[in-house]
Order: sequence, then C-alpha cells, then structure tokens
Amino acid sequence: MQEKLKAFERLLIIMDELREKCPWDKKQTIESLRHLTIEETYELADAIIEKDMVNIKKELGDVLLHIVFYARIASETGNFDIADVINSLCEKLIHRHPHIYGDVVVENEQQVKENWEKLKLKEGNKSVLGGVPTSLPSLVKASRIQEKARAVGFDWDNSEQVWGKVEEEMAEFKHEVDTKASKEKMEGEFGDVLFSLINYARFLEINPEDALEKTNKKFIKRFQYLESEAAKSGKQLSDMTLAEMDVYWNKAKEL
Repeated sequence: MQEKLKAFERLLIIMDELREKCPWDKKQTIESLRHLTIEETYELADAIIEKDMVNIKKELGDVLLHIVFYARIASETGNFDIADVINSLCEKLIHRHPHIYGDVVVENEQQVKENWEKLKLKEGNKSVLGGVPTSLPSLVKASRIQEKARAVGFDWDNSEQVWGKVEEEMAEFKHEVDTKASKEKMEGEFGDVLFSLINYARFLEINPEDALEKTNKKFIKRFQYLESEAAKSGKQLSDMTLAEMDVYWNKAKEL
C-alpha cells in the first residue's frame, strides 16, 4: 500500500510542477481538456477490445492524468481538489454498498444493481434513467437504458419473448420499406429493430458495442487485405468488378 501511495504522491507533485512551469499545461482549462479526455477514453476502449495489457496500462495512466489535471485546475479556483474527489467517491461507494458496509443482505449481482438504482432515487434522482449521459453513443446509451430499466423490474421474462419482439419489429420495418413509407417512418422502425436487437444481446450476455466493434475491425482487416492484394496485381479497386474483389475477399476470410 505504501508503494502505491508514494507513486500517487509522485504524480501529484509532477502535475503541480507541470501546471506551474509548462506553457501548454498552464494554458489548459477544464473545457479545453474535455475533448482530449474523450479521445483518451476511446484509446483505452480500443486497447481493452484488443486485450492489449501493455496499452491498457498506458491508457489508464493517461486517463488518470486527466483526472488529476481537472482536480488541480479546480483547486486553483477553490472549487475542489483531488482529496475532495477521492473522499466523495469513497463516501458514495460506502453508501451504495450497504451489503458490504451495512446490514443489507443480497443473494446475487442483480440484487446489487437493483439496490444501487433504489439508492440513487433516494438521493434525489428524479428518474432511474436520469443517470444515462445524453452524449453517450446511441448504441451504448440503449444498453445502459435497458440495464437501468431492468434494475427496477421493467424487463422481459426470457430471451424467447425478446426474440419475438425482434421479429415483430423487423416485420414492421419491412412493411414500411415495402410500402415505400416516408424516410421518417422507416427510420423510426429501423431504430426499433436496433433497440430490440440490443435487448436480445443483453439477454445473451453479449455486449453489442464490443460485438459491433469487433466486426468493424474484422471488416477493416479484410478490406485492407483486399486493397493490398489488388495493388500487388497492379489493379485499382475502382476498376475491378465485384466478382474480382470477392476472390480476394474470400481469401481474406481464410486468414
């Protein structure tokens, strides 16, 4: 523990020195760091998807730096400092885990989630869904909305029911397409299809964001192989037929 505290103290000292002496660090504000923090978070997410422990460690360091940076800036205006951030977090964790720090008994993970959401409502949240950030990517947001609704009992009983909903939404979407409905109506039904598929993935314990990102990476890898092999043959993709490209694509699938 002492070694960890010493490492954290070292980071705080370095942050103070950078803020006082480095022209770039001196110029930063909470607002100017925001987009950089988002970028660092996505880089961490990429490393996690790749199971790259070396880069996970590196990106965690970058995210930690941003947390310390925000706290240092806020301390200059007297709003809060890193101790306030940590102590506030500790108090919240203790309050939200009465089964560890109190006399509440839980039998499984789901009960922990249910208690968590009930406590948040008691703390003043007006809606169970109020804690879902509006700026979240839609795919992630849909997952979080469904998880939070489930925590208070608003959910399907089994995966068969959910799959039935998927089929129902797909039929409604297809009907709008076949009848040449307005783009707005087709868009609405397509959104319902995606939402129901995400719900089904949840019942199968599949993270839809991870699943789609893995498919994205797979497509990129195969498409870049297609580009590379076409170039070796002196061809441009724009000049090739789909049948010609499929030859390389099928080879890429075998790799």
